[in-house]
Amino acid sequence: MSSTETIVLIHGLWMTPRSWEGWVDYYGAKGYRVLTPAYPGFEIEVEALREKPEIIAELTVPETVDHLAGVIEGLDAPPILIGHSFGGTLTQLLLARGLGSAGVVIDSAPTEGVHVTPLSQVKSLFPALKNPATFHRAVGFTPEEFHYAFANTLPREESDKAWERYAIPAPGNWIWAYGLIANLKPGHQETWVDYSNDDRAPLLFIGGGSDHIMPPSVNKSNAKHYAKSSALTEYYEFPGRSHWTCAEPGWEAVADYALNWALQHRR
Repeated sequence: MSSTETIVLIHGLWMTPRSWEGWVDYYGAKGYRVLTPAYPGFEIEVEALREKPEIIAELTVPETVDHLAGVIEGLDAPPILIGHSFGGTLTQLLLARGLGSAGVVIDSAPTEGVHVTPLSQVKSLFPALKNPATFHRAVGFTPEEFHYAFANTLPREESDKAWERYAIPAPGNWIWAYGLIANLKPGHQETWVDYSNDDRAPLLFIGGGSDHIMPPSVNKSNAKHYAKSSALTEYYEFPGRSHWTCAEPGWEAVADYALNWALQHRR
């Protein structure tokens, strides 16, 4: 199989490649080669990462983007890129480098310059932002916090099962420096992209109508920032879906829409 039939799935914060396990099997059964590259150092299992929070705490965005770019550049043709949450931010950064034949970002964290900060997002991120000391730490969600931020459309019991299988801490410095305060710093930060770039591959934003941590307003605002570019940018929303949209019941519809759009519009 050629790499023109390759899909690269990019996970977000508080997660590892394990979060894509359903999509790997689903796309694989359709005949695609599916890659789920981990962030540098995240190649070990969820349980092992929980025991080594220093791997998470010391990670930076630039080294992560470089690592992912190296994986993509090693293919013999541009793949489809699909990113969830901060994986959506990373996907936008990779597309800005000229990588990928098409990109789909699902419940994406924003790139620099997106100033929309809904109250549900503030509440979701408060566990990481309530103490400045978390900037230098790996910050995890409790099961209760995970249920609100990620899986609010699921029964608590199902949310707790997802937390147990998938959740890890996230780098506090990413949440602080590349999240809410990035727009307050002078100059460009590591999540800056050239929104006017006409040479970028087509990009689709998918929002979840009931997402607390990255609500539709955030994704809509991020998509609108690309208005000056002639490169295709579209937005689509699934009503009633949470941030856990890639694994909550009915995720196959999201996977199908993402892939069909990418196949239709890829360059």
